[in-house]
Amino acid sequence: MKIIVTGSLGNISKPLTEELVSKGHDVTVISSNPERKSEIEKLGAKTAIGTMEDVDFLTQTFKGADIIYAMEAINHGVFFNHEINFIQENIQIGKNYKEAIEKSGVKNIIHLSSIGAHMKTGNGILAFHYEIEKVFNELPEDVSIKFMRPVGFYYNMFAFIPTIKSQNLIIQNYGGDEKEPWVSPKDIASAIAEEMEKPFNGREIRYVASEEISPNEIAETLGEAIGQPDLKWLKISDEDLLNNLINAGMNPQTAKGFVEMNAARKGNILYEDYFKNRPVLGKIKVKDFAKDFAKVYFN
Repeated sequence: MKIIVTGSLGNISKPLTEELVSKGHDVTVISSNPERKSEIEKLGAKTAIGTMEDVDFLTQTFKGADIIYAMEAINHGVFFNHEINFIQENIQIGKNYKEAIEKSGVKNIIHLSSIGAHMKTGNGILAFHYEIEKVFNELPEDVSIKFMRPVGFYYNMFAFIPTIKSQNLIIQNYGGDEKEPWVSPKDIASAIAEEMEKPFNGREIRYVASEEISPNEIAETLGEAIGQPDLKWLKISDEDLLNNLINAGMNPQTAKGFVEMNAARKGNILYEDYFKNRPVLGKIKVKDFAKDFAKVYFN
């Protein structure tokens, strides 16, 4: 099949491209960085250099494809840009995809959405996923869409490193012994590749998770990996976390979104629909990720 992969060689798109090429598919990877071209081609894929803001480029690249994997890939550096509305920027990319899909005539779409996309409000920084699913659902009925809803990514735990180094603590506005789902990007890539080889039929939703584990268990696992078995997870107030993020230089609007998202984790509000549609868990566990965490921690 002819498959278009967005997201350049990111944490999901790279292993996805590798798997699709190994299965004999004709893969084109979209990247905004010309320097990625040779690395993409070494994987056995083709390269399309352009941006998610360029609808004409997307339309031309999408034409003739059997499947498009669409994700919004704004650099996390924008969290600290006070001029950018993170949620609105992502929604606009979703609208660009919709327009390009309509103009190109592609009928099978896999969209990377997220946990929390079932919530109109109360999901904080994840609000754009609800809005983009709504935009995609405006596509004609003959366009089949699989919405992939992964849970929190393991690599988000890298954000814990500064306070672990300075205070021997993981500090968040949620915590305790209540288990919540986390996921490896490699397991997401495998789930997407699996869905590409299944029939497309209307609109479908699939949650993706690797392990269900509590904050206290995460602290214990990461602590063991970095030689700090006494590492603890400290739960602070929403207000204190907000002040910490703003003081660190984060866009205040984005910081509020993070705090609200984390607050929704308490009592599993964020995971209400996930637990109603619980998936088979992936292969890669937090103990596996902890080895990568330790490498980043010590480097």
